[in-house]
Amino acid sequence: MLTYKIVKNMSVHASSPKKITTHTLQEMKQNGQKISMLTAYDYSMARIVDEAAIDVILVGDSASNVMAGHETTLPITLDQMIYHASSVVRAVQRSLVVVDMPFGSYQGNSKEALSSAIKIMKESGGHAVKMEGGQEILDSIRRILTAGIPVMGHLGLTPQSIYKFGTYVVRAKEEEEAARLIADAKALEEVGCFAIVLEKIPAELAARVAQMVQIPVIGIGAGAGVDGQVLVIHDMLGINNEFNPRFLRKYNNLHAHMLQAFQDYKADVQSGDFPNASEQY
Repeated sequence: MLTYKIVKNMSVHASSPKKITTHTLQEMKQNGQKISMLTAYDYSMARIVDEAAIDVILVGDSASNVMAGHETTLPITLDQMIYHASSVVRAVQRSLVVVDMPFGSYQGNSKEALSSAIKIMKESGGHAVKMEGGQEILDSIRRILTAGIPVMGHLGLTPQSIYKFGTYVVRAKEEEEAARLIADAKALEEVGCFAIVLEKIPAELAARVAQMVQIPVIGIGAGAGVDGQVLVIHDMLGINNEFNPRFLRKYNNLHAHMLQAFQDYKADVQSGDFPNASEQY
């Protein structure tokens, strides 16, 4: 326990870094600087992401998949999101922390949406919330903004609506859906969202949207013509080795490295090699 406390209190930051804010992201878009965003769900991982100077940490409802093993993002609750978000916030010195509002916490009821957003901000210490949907959730966004809570939008493939879509295929390939997405993006900007995530839509459409709106557009499977990129950390680190969509670039193969480490540990325990003389008191 003593060793843990010493490590915990040793800052990896030589000096207090400049905090990323929603205003910072707006400046980055204006200056042509790309925005980096990754998910994180726990203290230890978020600390490393923050140290790497990633601009935005998304406490995603994808925790339902990668942390809890659910097939969809729908089962995760508001209290569970707050638990993950508070863990992340305690680790962060620089990154902007955006928290997904989970399914059922804002759809169809703007009063409940405001209550959910306030609960997230008060209990987690997060800096902003993210909501899926366009014109159908504008009333909820307006209410949340009246409380001074920044809102990030999310259009295209919206995983909380997976049962409506029925599949995870690329969205807005047809002209009608593309026009609706453009209208939704403009509506999110006009209502006061500080940024929009576009997920799994044609690159040309995403680039058009990024040029049409003044707020930052962050893509996942939306091509290079947007203002930034986001990936799920378990995917880009290769922890989920069975998930291989076209848009994903894997920066490591932690599944293989971790598997080998665990097997080596087991072998050392069984052989009596661990612990050796220098690893005991």
